[in-house]
Amino acid sequence: MIQAETDVPKGKLYPNADRALQGVVADGQTLAVGGFGLCGIPEALIAALRESGVKGLTAISNNAGVDGFGLGLLLETRQIRKMISSYVGENKEFERQYLSGELELEFNPQGTLAERLRAGGAGIPAFFTATGYGTIVAEGKETREIGGKHYVLETALTADVALVKAWKADKAGNLVFRKTARNFNPACAMAGKVCIAEVEEVVEIGALDPDHVHLPGIYVDRIVHNPNPEKRIEQRTVRG
Repeated sequence: MIQAETDVPKGKLYPNADRALQGVVADGQTLAVGGFGLCGIPEALIAALRESGVKGLTAISNNAGVDGFGLGLLLETRQIRKMISSYVGENKEFERQYLSGELELEFNPQGTLAERLRAGGAGIPAFFTATGYGTIVAEGKETREIGGKHYVLETALTADVALVKAWKADKAGNLVFRKTARNFNPACAMAGKVCIAEVEEVVEIGALDPDHVHLPGIYVDRIVHNPNPEKRIEQRTVRG
């Protein structure tokens, strides 16, 4: 359907997550998705990605959500072909698919995953790290002795699309994250060729103190306003 000119978003702010994904996501892409557990995940964008029906995706994310929420939604619909992750222990469907050979998995130590994304965003093709040397993490990878210590060569990670969550944005895409919800989001945003940010508040350009901006708007292509995310707690612990 051809959109009317008045229906085309002006600037970076899009009316909803569905519209923000239009013309950007496609089958077979690699996506970098921010979040740590269920903290700081782009809930509305993940739900819209599910509704888009795109498939054969490679997802770079610290974890794979939980059953029925986060990236777990995309596992249920078999839209994810491969996960590049650090921790996946909270998702039974992930476990079932992996053990049955339906899902590919590339495991990374958590710090290595973060640095691979950071390197991708910074234009650094690879780096040496001592983490994983002498373990299965190093299998098939170049190793080198430097200064009497042994290191493993890890390659950078980049993505076709980055989906991230922030607390606040101005209309130029400058982002502010809230406490630990920052986690992997800035690194994912920088590693993506196109970055879509889901935010709880949108303010006018100039309303943010430049010293308070965590990610410059140059890395953000589209913004979606989601003022009331669910923010589900992954594991609720209470006193008896």
